[in-house]
This record gives sequence, C-alpha cells and structure tokens, in this order.
Amino acid sequence: MKLTYFQGDPPNFGDELNATMWSHLLPAGFFDDDASKLFIGIGSIIQHGYPKDARKIVVGSGYGGYTIKPDVHDGSWDFHFVRGPQTTEALGLNPDLAIADSAILLRQTPLPAPATDIKIGFIPHYESIERGNWKVACDLAGISFIDPTDPPERIIQQILGAKFVITEAMHGAIVADALRTPWIAVRTMHHIHRFKWYDWVKSLDIDYQPAFLFPSNLRESWAVTTGRSGSGPRAKAACTSKLAQPLNNACHHMAARSLQKLAQMRPSLSTDANIERATDQAMSAIDGLIAKYGRKVAFA
Repeated sequence: MKLTYFQGDPPNFGDELNATMWSHLLPAGFFDDDASKLFIGIGSIIQHGYPKDARKIVVGSGYGGYTIKPDVHDGSWDFHFVRGPQTTEALGLNPDLAIADSAILLRQTPLPAPATDIKIGFIPHYESIERGNWKVACDLAGISFIDPTDPPERIIQQILGAKFVITEAMHGAIVADALRTPWIAVRTMHHIHRFKWYDWVKSLDIDYQPAFLFPSNLRESWAVTTGRSGSGPRAKAACTSKLAQPLNNACHHMAARSLQKLAQMRPSLSTDANIERATDQAMSAIDGLIAKYGRKVAFA
C-alpha cells in the first residue's frame, strides 16, 4: 500500500504530517511502493485524478471543493472516515463517515516538548510565504511567526507552546485544536478554501467566523482585490519595485496592527467532549483499517 499525499515546493505543514504521523499509528511495514493500493490520509486529496484501477483507501481526508468530484461509487474506493459532513454530502457518502480530519490523531502519538519562546503565534497559508511579508509584519506586531514550511515537529512545538495561534492555514487550526491550543481563524483570499474549513468545523461543531486580516504587502492586496494569485510576472514586478516600497512598508504596519487587534479577540476551541468523541471514533476506524489490511503486513 502506497502512502499518498500532496508534496509541494515549498512543503506544507498539513500535508507533511503524513510522512511522520502514520508511523506511530500503523504497523511497521504497512506502507510500501505498491501503487495498486493508495492510502489517502491528511489533506484535501479526495479527487478524480487517481488511476481507476487502483484501490483508494481513504482515512480522514476531505474533498476540497476545487477539483472535479471523483466517482467514489465505482467500486475502487474504500472509505474508513472523512474530514467532515460537507465531504459526505458532496460525494454522496454515508454521513456516519464524517468524523474529523485525520490530523486529530496526533493526540495519539508522542509529541515534542512545547516551545518556550512563544506566546501568540501567527501561521500563514503556505502559499502566503512566497507572496507576503508576514515575518516582517509579525516582528512589528510582537507576534511569533510560525512558518508552515518548517519541519512538522518544529511547528507542533510552537503550537504546543503558544497561548493561542492566529492562523490562515487550516491545518494550523486543526492541529492547534487537537492539541488543545486555542486558535483564531483569519479569512483567506481564496473563497474555494472555505469549503474545507466548513467541512472540518462542522465535524466538531465549532462556530467558524473567520476574521479579516489586512494584507502584508501590495502583492497580497492585489490578490485580495482581484481574486488572482498576485504571482504573475507583471503583478510581481509592479508590486516589488522601488516605487512600490513605501506602499509595501505601509502594508507591513497595517498588517501588524491588524494582528495586534486579532490578539485581543477571544479564540476558538472545540469542546473536550467533541474532540474526545472524534478521537475515539477515528481510532476505531484505524483499528478497522488494521484488521482489514494489517494481516497481510504481519504475514509478509
């Protein structure tokens, strides 16, 4: 069975959790390079592009809402649980499969020691690292910058050590919630990402009210106002020129003040009862997965 997840450049925290978390939850030798069985775990990776003749084994993934819906009733899919009710509704699955994002299972793994040099952290979306200037804005605001492209262990340490986190990255909120660190969601520029957020928060009955966060530079302002990425060569050249620098500096300070205002808000957190219920249900699904596929590993 082949572990399958999105591998980007730069790497993204939520996706990279796949490379480390499952080894603590599944038997040694569970994964190999056999692409006839694909293990689909953390991420919005229930999509249509997989080989039709491969067995797709879904363990806590979600449908992202921004790709063509796959035909999950063609006999090649094996669902153990999914991220939330929007996934089950969109794909016509049994509602009982909507448990939570599988990153919740970090609660069942060994965790690193919390960082001791952080109070309030900000986690941008990984795409905002290249486009924005959030390290500068965080420094101006006196808030710790948590880089979603760092190794997962370092990010987990920072989340564990934070009083709370402000996060544009959905898995920043998912992991914080799982580890009982309060969080504040900020509105992303991409409306398509909100489907994923609603999928997850509904699984844990969380009131999702993302706050506005002022863009950190002209490229992000371009993206917010036009709906485009701001990564095209003309937009990039115009927004990073010397003439644009005064406006970029103003954006840095506005973004810093926006972060400081957010730091005064009341953060969110699912109830202990809901997180424990979802964790127990997800672990039961893992037990079923091992019972179904783990025997072959043991015999091998």
